[in-house]
Amino acid sequence: MIKQQIRRVVVTGYGAVTPLGMSAAQSWQSIMDYRLGYQKHNLSAAGIHSCFYGELENEPEIRFVPASIRRRLPRFARLSMAAAKEAIEQAFGDGHPQDYYPDTACGAIIGTGWAGQDESIANHDQYRDTGLGSTFGCIFSMPNVATAACSQFWGLRGYQNTPVAACATGTIAIGDAFEAIRSGRASMMLAGGGESLRSNTSIWNIDILRALSREQEDITRACCPFSLNRSGFVLSEGAAVVCLEERESAIARGATLLGEIVGYGNFSDATDFTAPADDKLARVATIAFALQQAGIAHDDVDYINAHGTSTQLNDKNACEAIKLAFGDAAYRIPVSSTKSYSGHLIAAAGSFETIVCLQAIRHGTVPATHHLSSADPQCDLDFVAEGHRQATLTYALNLSFGFGGANAALVLRRAEQ
Repeated sequence: MIKQQIRRVVVTGYGAVTPLGMSAAQSWQSIMDYRLGYQKHNLSAAGIHSCFYGELENEPEIRFVPASIRRRLPRFARLSMAAAKEAIEQAFGDGHPQDYYPDTACGAIIGTGWAGQDESIANHDQYRDTGLGSTFGCIFSMPNVATAACSQFWGLRGYQNTPVAACATGTIAIGDAFEAIRSGRASMMLAGGGESLRSNTSIWNIDILRALSREQEDITRACCPFSLNRSGFVLSEGAAVVCLEERESAIARGATLLGEIVGYGNFSDATDFTAPADDKLARVATIAFALQQAGIAHDDVDYINAHGTSTQLNDKNACEAIKLAFGDAAYRIPVSSTKSYSGHLIAAAGSFETIVCLQAIRHGTVPATHHLSSADPQCDLDFVAEGHRQATLTYALNLSFGFGGANAALVLRRAEQ
């Protein structure tokens, strides 16, 4: 039997469209400037209790996409295409992946949680009222429409998939793309996630679960991860996509390496649809596997970007999982939740926070957890509450925990050019 060579996987491009900015750089700068991507919107007339949301002021321009594709895309997919374009351009400039790789060596994994749910609701209402809906209604509701659009537009004819794993989707998409390149299934992958839930029905569906913030007035208490007075997460929209390549091929073509993915963990709670497992077994296993695959010890981790949704149950459980996984080392590692700036991007959260980790390593800055003025004694790690912290970072750990018991972790390393 021929032993398969394990290949190294690097990040050569990334893009993000979030309420914090229309690019990855703008979104990072907003975090550095302590700006928020959400504001107050009163939806009480629709029976919705939550008041704070993160929405894009303007939708990104995607006229670079042919109308034959563009007209079939729900909003989450349009945002994903804009983020993917930024990632592709950063990685290849004016060129194309096929300038360096065969079509079948290039793939795409663009995940989503609820896909074109808003468009499906609107199409249903139109059909109910008039007897005629959109001829693209079926495509609007396809979870893999963003993956398909990226594949078609950039001619990516290799491995493709579309994870649908709620809040862990973006991290799983990148992790699965990492494994595809690592194993030799692909040489270049686009990976990430997108989400846009803005209709009253979509928001009410989450609000009725009491998952969204209960804060009515004070924006500093709307999203305050690990704080004693946290009351739920702030729903946001956006997309974030990374371009991954096999390391030696990327170096050979002269690509700039933005970071390296060295570990990926993914285990299931198998317990509840919305609540995390009390035993934290899967979350601990997810962290342990990612570190083991990366070949690093607990003390090697320089920063943890926590899931940190600002819900009572999840923040406490996530904090306990980190302590169980790291032991005493947990108290020495800076941990923060950048959802305190962006709100919760759902399927795009993990991919955006992966980009945040890469930028943190690049700039030598650990982003602070915003609005952490009244710490929960049960959440007692170093959450960088005093402000952004300068530090030399080599390894960062990104954690994502989602509805359905989905848990995922990525270990990112400073690139060796």
